[in-house]
Amino acid sequence: MRLDGKTALVTGAARGIGAAVARVFAAEGARVALTDVLSGPGQQVREAISTAGGTASFAEPDVTSEPDWRRVIDEVLDRFGGLDILVNNAGIYERNTVEDLDLETWNHVMEVNAASVFLGTKACIPVMRRSGGGSIINIASVASMRGSQWSTAYHASKGAVAVFTRSAAVQYGRYGIRVNSVHPGAIDTDMLDQVYLDDDLRRQRIEAMPMRRSGSPEEVAKAVLFLASDDSSYVTGAELRVDGGALA
Repeated sequence: MRLDGKTALVTGAARGIGAAVARVFAAEGARVALTDVLSGPGQQVREAISTAGGTASFAEPDVTSEPDWRRVIDEVLDRFGGLDILVNNAGIYERNTVEDLDLETWNHVMEVNAASVFLGTKACIPVMRRSGGGSIINIASVASMRGSQWSTAYHASKGAVAVFTRSAAVQYGRYGIRVNSVHPGAIDTDMLDQVYLDDDLRRQRIEAMPMRRSGSPEEVAKAVLFLASDDSSYVTGAELRVDGGALA
């Protein structure tokens, strides 16, 4: 198994991409610490992993809180004895043009989507340095690579994640810590329903993609698995698009 003996922390793990990543990691032998603000669905993912023979825990921190990050890391270390992989997946979507967007909403999106990535990375780096390395995977978006007609703050926040990822990769590669980003396109999650408000728009956008279909959370999870595993041992600072060729 590709993650046998490793411990992974996955944020936003109650549903969608985060839940798929947690399940795939557990199936590949990792001990998985799940976090999410959605306690009920998060516990269900944990229970499903345990029922399938995996090892998982669940916590409900605020990913925008530095003290909560320290607490969660301490809990992971106490329970599992180490931390090898971090997947910063937690995120939200807001639909606003520049003129319609208020500062409170802008700040909230930036805190959840970008500041949480900074705080999680900052909290995990000392642990990974002491153990000789690790893998951090930040879930960005194809939105980081293009503009938008209607989701200003979301695109800006994912652009921040992409640039932050490259900076962290440059700074900590010498310590054996690899930092990469994954950029999903149209993936069948609850968030996609917020992006495409009606079936006609969804159909038009998907038909314009080279692969003529949306992706599944499991397809993204398998890309994340590659970056988490030793198969990508010489990969850092990379941007892996999982978008059906949408940006090609």
